[in-house]
Amino acid sequence: MAGEVNITVVGNLADDPELRYTQGGIAVVSVRVGSTPRTYNKNTSTWEDGETVWMRCTAWREVAENVAQSLTKGARVVVTGRLKAPSAYQSAQGEARASLELEIEEIGPSLKYATASVTRRAREAGSNAGAAAVAGDPWGDAPAKAAPSKPADDAWANPGAPMSGDDTPF
Repeated sequence: MAGEVNITVVGNLADDPELRYTQGGIAVVSVRVGSTPRTYNKNTSTWEDGETVWMRCTAWREVAENVAQSLTKGARVVVTGRLKAPSAYQSAQGEARASLELEIEEIGPSLKYATASVTRRAREAGSNAGAAAVAGDPWGDAPAKAAPSKPADDAWANPGAPMSGDDTPF
């Protein structure tokens, strides 16, 4: 959508993902990501941490379930999404604060200091309004269709078939 601010945040999960379901059965997960900038101080020859930026991140539907199943507290993540307008509130001590919120488009573990094993998740039957799943369709949302018939002498339909003549096809 026009006018939205898209950002990428790299940081650590402050808590385990909190998975909930709406009354309509839609999954939603909330995670807090803390990102602390580090700078090198040439005078002291040391790395110094800046002020941590805390971001409340929310994902919906299948992404929410995948986040809850895959990520845990302390995991370093890369999050991309749409920045929401900050909401102002008062802390328990009476201090005025603002909360940054991000609606997650993509999230995954950072591979800078860790490794990950990716497992493709199969869709549940009926998740796409009755569309039949097609073999080889990783999302299972393409309608089943018959393969178009191709003539046996079509070189593009049968790439392993020998070409007639020595001319290049281009």
